[in-house]
Amino acid sequence: MIIVSDTSALSNLAVVEHLWLLEAIYQTVIIPDVVASELAAASNPAIPAILKLDWVETRSLSQPQLANQLQQDRGLDAGESNAIALALELQADDLLIDERLGRQEAARLGLSIIGILGVLLIAKQRSLIPKVQPVMDALSSQAGFRISSQLYQRVLTLAKELS
Repeated sequence: MIIVSDTSALSNLAVVEHLWLLEAIYQTVIIPDVVASELAAASNPAIPAILKLDWVETRSLSQPQLANQLQQDRGLDAGESNAIALALELQADDLLIDERLGRQEAARLGLSIIGILGVLLIAKQRSLIPKVQPVMDALSSQAGFRISSQLYQRVLTLAKELS
């Protein structure tokens, strides 16, 4: 299974010490070199450390035109646009991305998308974590990850954690 990730999904999971879930679920995560540069420049030491993991693989785009077009025409940032372009180039099974605009563009281009909350649901389903709620709470409080109350409730319902 090929999964390509943008910057924020990896960063947020690293901050809350749940990055290991990606290795457990996907074995290998591929990132574009632009995402590697963004991770390397982060101030939180847990984030540049991602680049030392042997299951995170950095690749360069062979055709950067689409990434450039997504940045110029669609207003995506470099990490998102390069992740989308690389996912298309590699015919990835999934693109790990959370930003709304990036998700919309990826869907428009026919990519299969998953976000952090989807990863948490898979992790619970596979008994990798006992509950999604504490991880969602940590993402909100420690990583500044924004989850609408409606989405929060929906994820808890899907995880069968509402009483």
